Amino acid sequence: MKAGKILSMIALLGFSFSLMAASVPEEKIATLRLAPIEVEPTPPAMQKVINSDVKQVRNYPMQPPVIPHRIDGYQIDLKVNKCMQCHARNSTGHSQAPMVSVTHYMDRENNFLASLSPRRYYCTQCHVSQLDAKILVENDFVDVKELMKHSSTTEH
Repeated sequence: MKAGKILSMIALLGFSFSLMAASVPEEKIATLRLAPIEVEPTPPAMQKVINSDVKQVRNYPMQPPVIPHRIDGYQIDLKVNKCMQCHARNSTGHSQAPMVSVTHYMDRENNFLASLSPRRYYCTQCHVSQLDAKILVENDFVDVKELMKHSSTTEH
């Protein structure tokens, strides 16, 4: 008896949500999709990776650096981390690549490890290649330096 009431309440909720979704006019839904939902358009060509090896300026404190080169075909799995061939402490002399941060050698309790921490092993979970792509959504991000400059001029 109780299970039947719960099931009917769930069905009623689902029905009311579907009615609410159907009542929103299509032009009021914000989307980046350029074709109607029932049309499968040909996707645009993939953008090119910026492959300049020039270090990018970070936009905010603690931002992971972007990867300034192509990483197509890099193997990063339980057996191999291709990134560490150049970015490991003992490889930076011949590769001239920046060494990974010492934080990558720390465990959750901030103890230093002899090798890369398992939680920092998969580089591409935080670091991404930069693409030469057109901006789809305008960004109004303001760097903290600009905010501080603006607040100091308004206080005086």
